Amino acid sequence: MAPRRLLSVVIPAYNEQENIRRVYDRLTLALGELDLEWELIFSVDPCTDRTEELILTLCEEDPRVKMLRFSRRFGQPMATIAGLEAAAGDAVVVVDCDLQDPPELIPELVARWREGYDVVYAQRRTRAGETIPKRVVSAVGYRVIRHIADVEIPPNTGDFRLMSRRVVDNVVSLKEGHGFLRGLVGLVGFRQTSVLYDRDPRAGGNSKYNRFLGSLVIGLNGIVGFSRYPLQLISLLGMVLSGLAFTLAIVYGALKLGGVPFPVGDATIVIAMSFFSGIQLLSLGVIGEYVGRIYDESRNRPKYIIESRHGWDKRG
Repeated sequence: MAPRRLLSVVIPAYNEQENIRRVYDRLTLALGELDLEWELIFSVDPCTDRTEELILTLCEEDPRVKMLRFSRRFGQPMATIAGLEAAAGDAVVVVDCDLQDPPELIPELVARWREGYDVVYAQRRTRAGETIPKRVVSAVGYRVIRHIADVEIPPNTGDFRLMSRRVVDNVVSLKEGHGFLRGLVGLVGFRQTSVLYDRDPRAGGNSKYNRFLGSLVIGLNGIVGFSRYPLQLISLLGMVLSGLAFTLAIVYGALKLGGVPFPVGDATIVIAMSFFSGIQLLSLGVIGEYVGRIYDESRNRPKYIIESRHGWDKRG
C-alpha cells in the first residue's frame, strides 16, 4: 500500500503558555478524523513565559510535534514563513495558537484540497472578540487593498489557510522580506477557494503581538508590497496642484494687469503654505516607504535566524 499523505500544521507562537496544551488537544482531535499522517510545527519567537517548556514537553510525548526557536523576535509573519520552509507535508495548514481560528475547520479545508484546490483559505463570517478599532482598521484596509492591489487578496481572511505542496514551494522561493502571506499566496496563484467560518474569541490569555499596530503594519505591507497606486496617486496629485497653481498665477497676472486688486491676506498665505507643506510631507512619506522597501530587499539579510530545532531527529 502507498504511504498516507502528510499534512503539516504550522503554528506561530509567542508567550502562549495558556494555549499550548489547548491547541495541541484540539488539533489532535481534529486531525485524528483524517486519513493522513500529520506533524505540528510550533514556530516560536523567544518567550518569557513557559511556552517553550510546554512545547518541548509535547515533543517528548509526541514525535509528531516539532519546534523552531529563533535567535530573537522576528515577528509572526517571519515565524510563519520559517514554519512553511520547515514543513514536509503534501499540504500545509497555518493556524494561530490563540484558537480564534478553530482547528475543527481543518477537515473541511482538507476536503476542498482533495477536490483539487491548491489554496483553501478560511474566510471570516463574524469576528468575535476583536476590538472596534481593530475591526475598523481591518475593514478599511481590506477595502483599500482590494481596489488598488495588483493581486487578488480576499477580504476577511488571515493566515489561516491550507496550501498545497507546490504553492508552499513557490511561496518560500520568493525573496521578499515582508512576509505578507496573503499577498504572497495571491501572487503565486493556482486554483483557490474559500471556506466560511465564525471567528472565536481567544481561548486564554491576552495577545502578545500588538494586534492594532500589527494590523496597520500588515495593511501597509499589503499596499506597498503589491501596488504602485500610491506613487501614481502622488503623480496625479502633483499634476492637479501644479495645474491649479498655474491657473491661479494666470488669474493673478490678468487681474494685476487690469488693475483689479487680488485679495491675498496673511491667513490665506499661511493656510496655503500649510496645505502644500502637508502634501509634500505626505508624498515624501509614501516615497520613503517604497525606497525603504527597496533598501531592505537590496541588503538581502536573512528573514529569520533559527537558534534551535527540536523534534526533527525523531520519526513520527
